[in-house]
Amino acid sequence: MVSDLEAQHLEVRIHDPVMAQQDDTFYLFGTGRGIAVWSSDDMENWERLDPVFAETPPWTEEIVDGGRYHLWAPDITHHNGKYYLYYSVSAFGRNTSAIGVLSNPTLHPDDPDFEWTDHGKVVRSVPGRDLWNAIDPNIVFDDDGTPWMTFGSFWKGMKLVRLNDNMVEIDRDPQEWHTIAARNRYWKLDDRTAGNDMSSAIEAPFIFKKNGYYYNFVSWDFCCRGEDSTYKVVVGRSKEVTGPYLDKEGEDMRHGGGSLVLQGNENYAGIGHNAAYTFNGTDYLIAHGYDVADEGNSKLLILEMEWDENDWPVVRLGE
Repeated sequence: MVSDLEAQHLEVRIHDPVMAQQDDTFYLFGTGRGIAVWSSDDMENWERLDPVFAETPPWTEEIVDGGRYHLWAPDITHHNGKYYLYYSVSAFGRNTSAIGVLSNPTLHPDDPDFEWTDHGKVVRSVPGRDLWNAIDPNIVFDDDGTPWMTFGSFWKGMKLVRLNDNMVEIDRDPQEWHTIAARNRYWKLDDRTAGNDMSSAIEAPFIFKKNGYYYNFVSWDFCCRGEDSTYKVVVGRSKEVTGPYLDKEGEDMRHGGGSLVLQGNENYAGIGHNAAYTFNGTDYLIAHGYDVADEGNSKLLILEMEWDENDWPVVRLGE
């Protein structure tokens, strides 16, 4: 994997990228009509595949009208011999949202067993009832192998819930809800009217296990504004999956803490909605960035992630 900026600028237009490796093939999923999919054997040259959904899942109509354009921000994980793809269903800027999940025994589209099975809704947020937003899912397994789902955007912060081992339901015995990151905001403001008050903007949690810690990456500030985007990635860590997650200064992420990992530069106006993986012995941070040279279009970034002497992540955008 080459590390200069030209190689990182992979010309894949994408938002909210996540990846999985099966055998020698890497699969990339992201926001796009029907959930966009690419494949690669080297993480540099990507082939566009058919989207996950050919049609809108019928159950989503009770959440929001508008079809496949309202399917966003997936996550992909492997457990008990199956791949599970979690996806967001939402009306932009509101917490009229839900998270659904599919499963597939393989990611190889030419495998005769390849077939996505939709298991429907995992969790839903309702305006006027919930002060959180059911989008941007990420799955993490604790040291006992128990699956947890973290999610959230704006509102009262990033949530964490325990899943059943079947991966498609919240564990209700007992049901546990945890807040793992938040920033101050007036909760009656819907996200479309937040204006330029960046102090409240937080979303897209992703928890990565490494060095005996759980690292909680989140995105601060604003995406989706082209060359005016201000997205950046911050992190905190904890010895327990449920937190508390503290930054380098010991500040709790539930109260606005977060140490900067990555932000925009003269080439990218903003970078965020990251994922983190270990592939073939190398750690990577994967994100999208708004390419200044291409009118602020969102592009895939795959960056090697190193660790400092205190086991904090270090990501270099390039020269």
